[in-house]
Amino acid sequence: MPIDTPDGTPPLAPEVLGHRREALPEAGLLGHLVDRAGFVFAAGLVVAAAILLTEVFLRYVFNAPTIWAHETTTFLSGIAFIYGGLYCAARNSHIRVVLIYDALPPHARRLMDVLISLVSCAAALFFTYAAWLMVKKATFAPGGVFRLERSGSAWNPPTPAVVKVFLLLVLVLMALQFLVLAINHARRLRKENRDA
Repeated sequence: MPIDTPDGTPPLAPEVLGHRREALPEAGLLGHLVDRAGFVFAAGLVVAAAILLTEVFLRYVFNAPTIWAHETTTFLSGIAFIYGGLYCAARNSHIRVVLIYDALPPHARRLMDVLISLVSCAAALFFTYAAWLMVKKATFAPGGVFRLERSGSAWNPPTPAVVKVFLLLVLVLMALQFLVLAINHARRLRKENRDA
């Protein structure tokens, strides 16, 4: 749907303005699934806002605050932000400096897409290893018994452990997403070389 302009000039499509409505074609099926699941986490942010509004109402109107609202909204917001990295990778909408990239010819850009995806995959794997070390501490006691790390509050939910496990899963998917992007960018580059 085009974006309306106030000065009467023809509207520009979101793609022209750099906004993408869906995952990159090179992101494959994984990117498509990640893109679709983004609505769940967006809804989580809406639920978090509703919980905060309810908490304000309960606290200041009835003088009856809850013990769970703060931790629940922190959890919902945290997992949404964690998922946001994977979501942006699938849609190619992450923040980046393109000073050199934009100055390159199209063929060199395609090559850079492959290299950037491979480097990003390697970085995601390093972060995955670090997340795994956190998950081991958050899910197992020093004696090796399974137990989830808890918040230590009056409500005391296991959200710290759940967030760390979720971070690990997202980083595994992110490494896989970057690998899929690298492979598909390389295929596109090879096809363009054959056609040229």
